[in-house]
Amino acid sequence: MAKLSEKKKKELAAAALEVRKRAYAPFSGHAVGAALLAEDGSVFTGCNIENSAYSPTICAERAAFAKAISEGVREFTAIAVAGGFEEVPEGYCAPCGVCRQVMAEFCGKGFIVLLARTPEDRREYTLEEIFPLAFKIEDTEGRPSGKEAP
Repeated sequence: MAKLSEKKKKELAAAALEVRKRAYAPFSGHAVGAALLAEDGSVFTGCNIENSAYSPTICAERAAFAKAISEGVREFTAIAVAGGFEEVPEGYCAPCGVCRQVMAEFCGKGFIVLLARTPEDRREYTLEEIFPLAFKIEDTEGRPSGKEAP
């Protein structure tokens, strides 16, 4: 598992709480923000963006990953997630299953997941703890011999 300083954890949580203010959640009222830390130290933020057709809705975590990946970054250390109905979240907002699968695609088992209520009040998990049986491309059978995934 990667080691993060207390200062870096607070910064990530604060960034997730700040970007949460930009969420577009007119249907659920559940605003979520995420701050993704790349191995090079850069931080990519994302917020949830709801849609009246529901399935096009984008979670905050996937928005942050899409932003990073579209910039050519594919190695990550940690993510902070903050969400809820209130200005200061009453509980801890865990990533949904689809977001966990996206994390598993790009991150190792020791990837840190911080669930934040405030910069100081947060819970810390590894990806393996929140998604122990992740489906990975290496789990697929029938891949043509000698072919690597793009």
